[in-house]
Amino acid sequence: MADNRKYRYNEEFNDDFLTDIDDSVDDGIYFENPDDYDDDLDYSTSASKSSSKKSSSDDSSKSNASCKKGTKKLIVKEILSYIKILVIAAVIALIITKFVIINAQVPTGSMENTINVNDRLIGFRLAYIFSEPRRGDIIIFKFPDDEEQNFVKRVIGTPGDVVTISEGKVYVNGEELVEDYIKEAMIDDGTSQTYIVPKDSYFVLGDNRNSSKDSRFWETTSYVTKDEILAKVIFKYYDGENAKPTFSLFSRS
Repeated sequence: MADNRKYRYNEEFNDDFLTDIDDSVDDGIYFENPDDYDDDLDYSTSASKSSSKKSSSDDSSKSNASCKKGTKKLIVKEILSYIKILVIAAVIALIITKFVIINAQVPTGSMENTINVNDRLIGFRLAYIFSEPRRGDIIIFKFPDDEEQNFVKRVIGTPGDVVTISEGKVYVNGEELVEDYIKEAMIDDGTSQTYIVPKDSYFVLGDNRNSSKDSRFWETTSYVTKDEILAKVIFKYYDGENAKPTFSLFSRS
């Protein structure tokens, strides 16, 4: 009898205990919903991905901006480099044309057929630093009657020479010049002229003797001083008669 009661008591106790536990589970006191963790995990992962994408996008934007900035700097550097080269080239060209060579275009036919109208020439400014002009040289010089103009003629008489023009012929120190470069024979005007060339001066004529304003016809003097000589003509690089580039060296005749 006693054993039966004990069994029932224990059974009743166990039922109550189970009931309490079930009630606790139902009330949600001891356990948390695992779905809550999943939601938190998903949210955290999504936020992390979003943050990562944003960071990657920011890095990409910064990288693109940096590349564009670098490209602009490179372009500016290249432009400045070209400008520097052009300035240096311009300065060198200025120095060369001012002190080394002279570029001349001939507007008249006074030197035909050696030099024709609109021919372009290069003269060497330094030709007479260590030497003197010689007979037959073609020179560029300041026109004695108007130094704003430059003339091109051939040297005929040098310092101390006696130049005589008679019967359409030229004589230097009593000897007739053999001139195979003149366009045509000089017209004989029935007169004879004699010139004694002074020191540091030169008597010049055009190769087209019948159409040249040269030492025979100047008003202030009949001579070109060495100081007035700008250059010795070296070559022709443009043929004005045929309107095309050319290259023709001038040698003393």
